[in-house]
Amino acid sequence: MQIELFPHLEIHLETIGEPEGDTATIERPADSQDNGEKTGDGYRVILYNDDYTPVDAVVRQVIKATKCSLLKANKITLEAHYKGRAVCFRGAREKCQQVALVLREIRLQCEVDCD
Repeated sequence: MQIELFPHLEIHLETIGEPEGDTATIERPADSQDNGEKTGDGYRVILYNDDYTPVDAVVRQVIKATKCSLLKANKITLEAHYKGRAVCFRGAREKCQQVALVLREIRLQCEVDCD
């Protein structure tokens, strides 16, 4: 039996043989990019924890710098807050330097690093 969970992502739920309760597997699409390769153009922007800047100001600046969604900016900000650092952007060196420049407008600590 095959059930389409997310048709646009081509992820299907299939039962294994005769169903014995709720046992099932989820097959990964063959063209998945989770093959251990790094994405982007070899650079990343690392945002460090800041105990002085209000969280909402950091979130707004991350959105301004990276053009990401509010949800992703919240995730990045909280990761930096709780883990001490978070990768907030990956891409070409020039673009990463632009993102870091925008983050530094409000004195956030960040660095551009090779992947």
